[in-house]
Amino acid sequence: MWKYDENGNWILVADAREENPRSEPYYPPLQKENSAPFVFAKGSYEEHDQAPRVPSEFARWKKPLIFYLLTWLSTTWIGSMMYGSGTFLSGLWFSVPLMIILTAHELGHYFQSRRYRVGCSPPLFIPVPLPPFGTFGAVIRMDARIPNVKALYDIGISGPLAGLVPTLVFMIIGIALSSVEIISLSGGSLIFGEPLLFRWVSMLFFDRSIPGTDLILHPIGMAAWTGLFITSLNLFPMGQLDGGHVFYALLKRKAAWCSLILFSLIVFLVIFYEQWNWSLMILLVMFFGIEHPPTCDDSVALGLPRKVLGWLTLAFILIGFTPNPISEQAAPPKKEAPRSKTIYSIRENPEYPVFSFCGSERGTDERF
Repeated sequence: MWKYDENGNWILVADAREENPRSEPYYPPLQKENSAPFVFAKGSYEEHDQAPRVPSEFARWKKPLIFYLLTWLSTTWIGSMMYGSGTFLSGLWFSVPLMIILTAHELGHYFQSRRYRVGCSPPLFIPVPLPPFGTFGAVIRMDARIPNVKALYDIGISGPLAGLVPTLVFMIIGIALSSVEIISLSGGSLIFGEPLLFRWVSMLFFDRSIPGTDLILHPIGMAAWTGLFITSLNLFPMGQLDGGHVFYALLKRKAAWCSLILFSLIVFLVIFYEQWNWSLMILLVMFFGIEHPPTCDDSVALGLPRKVLGWLTLAFILIGFTPNPISEQAAPPKKEAPRSKTIYSIRENPEYPVFSFCGSERGTDERF
């Protein structure tokens, strides 16, 4: 526990909690009301008391709230331009469910941090008025001194689970409002990769076996796809990602080697399949570190329920992640392709509507 010595300095002395660290969580030294955080250096209490005061709660939330409103505007604008009719109200079909998902995710981390008395900042959302999402998500600055692995686990897993609940709800609603249509081969359109979970749910509403067709998502479904992609991406077990927190809590020091092996495998696959769109993500993971730092007490037991939930949450990547999330449909050649190469012919089946690209000067040939 923290006490004053004869010179008026803060010192850490042993108490009963260190002999039995599982009895109660670690707490930082108490602060005097309306005073700045303590600096653990030589000096008296009176010297610390003359430091600038801690910002008020309103001052702490002022900037995050401004960025939160700007993110609402950027996601609504992108929603209206890409997934709506160009009006502000049409963009809300995309921005409202997406912001609900992201807000639930970040508040899950924030409230768990406050529960364990881990110092953290309010979630700072990042507005990016560029397609396809209008945002880069949000970040929370957190104290590196985590009390124990149990606190690390709860803080790390609460965000994905809190965001996954509205994601699943909006996914079902969005897919139900979507449609299956004949795909266009005119080129220039964005194609979003389809996770296994998305395809399974869509098969409950539509017949996905019709050749030459694809799922045309409603804006609500597009918001759910975005939330599912962000959640799955954050669950990768490495570094400071949410999955990295959970992975370290499950394996502790052994997680470092496993994360390094997994990261090396991902880099190899990116290079082998030439998926250069993942280069920025790889650089960010390397910048923040692949190995997760230890907590103040790694000896705390998680218990069987937490372990089972943790492994199931990490395994969600298999059905929620797509390795090729966004690609652009290439335009077909202007000249007619040889008869032996039916690259742009989907399938000719009299039972179903058929779209066949002939490549002639007349353009497309639709036969029903």
